[in-house]
Amino acid sequence: MQADDPPRRLRFGVFEADLRTGQLTRRGSRIRLQEQPFQVLAALLEKPGELVTREELRNRIWPKTVVDFDHGLNKAISKIRDALGDSGDSPRFVETVARRGYRFLAEVTALEDTGGPPDDAPAQLAALDTARPGRPWMPRATHVAALAGVGLAAVLAGVLAWFFNARTPQIRSLAVLPLENLSGDAGQEYFADGMTDELIARLGQISTLRVISRTSTMTYKGARKPMPQIANELNVDAVVEGSVLRSGERVRITAQLIQLPADKHIWSESYEGDVGDALALQNRVARAIADQVRTTLSRQEQAALQGARPVRPEAYDAYFRGRYFWNQRTTDGLRKAIQYFTLAIEKDPTFAAAYSGLADAYALSGDWEYGILPPQDAFARAKAAANTALSLDDKLAEAHTSLAFALDLYAWDWPAAETAYRRALALNPGYATAHQWYAWHLMVMGRTAEGIAELRTAESLDPLSPILSADLADALCIAHLYDDSLRQSRIALELHPNFAVAHYQLGQALVQMNRLDEAIASFRTAIALAGGNTTFDSNLAHAYAVAGRTEEATKILKDLEGRHVGASPTHASIALIYVGLRDNDRAMAWLDKAYLARFNPSILLRPAFDPIRVDSRFHALQARIGLPR
Repeated sequence: MQADDPPRRLRFGVFEADLRTGQLTRRGSRIRLQEQPFQVLAALLEKPGELVTREELRNRIWPKTVVDFDHGLNKAISKIRDALGDSGDSPRFVETVARRGYRFLAEVTALEDTGGPPDDAPAQLAALDTARPGRPWMPRATHVAALAGVGLAAVLAGVLAWFFNARTPQIRSLAVLPLENLSGDAGQEYFADGMTDELIARLGQISTLRVISRTSTMTYKGARKPMPQIANELNVDAVVEGSVLRSGERVRITAQLIQLPADKHIWSESYEGDVGDALALQNRVARAIADQVRTTLSRQEQAALQGARPVRPEAYDAYFRGRYFWNQRTTDGLRKAIQYFTLAIEKDPTFAAAYSGLADAYALSGDWEYGILPPQDAFARAKAAANTALSLDDKLAEAHTSLAFALDLYAWDWPAAETAYRRALALNPGYATAHQWYAWHLMVMGRTAEGIAELRTAESLDPLSPILSADLADALCIAHLYDDSLRQSRIALELHPNFAVAHYQLGQALVQMNRLDEAIASFRTAIALAGGNTTFDSNLAHAYAVAGRTEEATKILKDLEGRHVGASPTHASIALIYVGLRDNDRAMAWLDKAYLARFNPSILLRPAFDPIRVDSRFHALQARIGLPR
């Protein structure tokens, strides 16, 4: 558009500005804005995306003002932001360019002057708008529920509508940065994080779009890095950023899509609503998404994005808390996650995602890293929760992944696990955890190259994840690619210097390279950082044994034998030490105990067990578990 011949009416988001009458409206309702602030807004609207300098605004609006220009301009910008519900710290419309001027961020469309109301301003939506000029928006209070229905689905609609219909279709990957919590209550961080997770999960269902997983994007929470730098670090074409404001019965979510490295604002919008209209609005938005992307999305993807069953607000609240603690991947975090997922189920027994979360928490609770539950107990609980989730929603990718993981880890039902993993990845190809756990299934089945490829796919979806980086180092070590494993461990440690598992993986590769002093130092560091871990202890003892430091190895061995309580990680870990001491009989005896306790058989893949791999008793153990030789 040309500044010297502006159209009469301009639209941006849900607002319209009539430049000749000086009127600003929101969905057909007039917003009072004084003359000078409106003139500043008009100047910005005439040059969307471009810098409008303070000098230009002075010459245009305050040409005869000698003093107090700065105060007048600053006050005008403040009034514009109040009218638009905008923020100087996280702008959707008016961005401040320090010491230079301002830039209008949203897309501006010229409208024909028909004299009638906007065609996209139905009266039923006007009731949602409670903001008034000069007053901050403040929702009514009592409880939460509309979050997934209003904010999330509407933001998703905007992102997808732009993504699939834009004139520049080169964006094929994006990251959803942590949505900012604007409630003023630090106790609501889990709520904003949960909204971020849900948006990532929904976008991740689209097979043609690579969406970065939450582990990587959460590293930018509270960070103030330039957008192009973030895009480069995550290797994406665009980012979605925004905020969540929750108070009682109402919730507002704002978001904007930014194309990079050009740092170009493509789309921005704000959505708000309450419990009463949440589900109806969600269904309308879902249908609109399906209509707009019908030629691009598969029927399965359309159906997934349309799904919107009601969930009790208290259940959503507990579920988001559960996922928050589950993602911490600590013993205490898993215990709290189990409590909150259980609470979510109590509040809404038909909430499938809560059962899937509970299954994941139970499954990890019986694995070697945590040891909260005996393996057989963990398996029974995880399988029951996953099956319940699937009975409620058989198209929930997370539930298929939960079931597959439990079948792999404890039941050793390899064909059923394979089927469940494949189903999960078909439903949500962007779910990094499914790729990660499927990778270990493939490696246990002797398909190591395929497993490494799956881990690389998972890493591309979650490039800053410490566990994925360390898992890849582990897999490379299993493949006897020790130099590559060493490099990968050091990459993981560059990103997360205090991640104990990465030090442990580094130690594994160093043992196989006969760099035993370095390996021992790495295992000691892992133990110090972890605050005690049976697997790390046993690997240190194994390294001592291989180095000929028998007394030190035996001391750790006797300690583990004295304090084991029947948990399978202890059995297999003790067997590992006996392998290092070259006592194959005792090593096999402890592996037999591990078998009876339903241990995680992936430990047998480690090169440290190579010395007994030729033993006929080892072959018999593999056969009983159903593993290939």
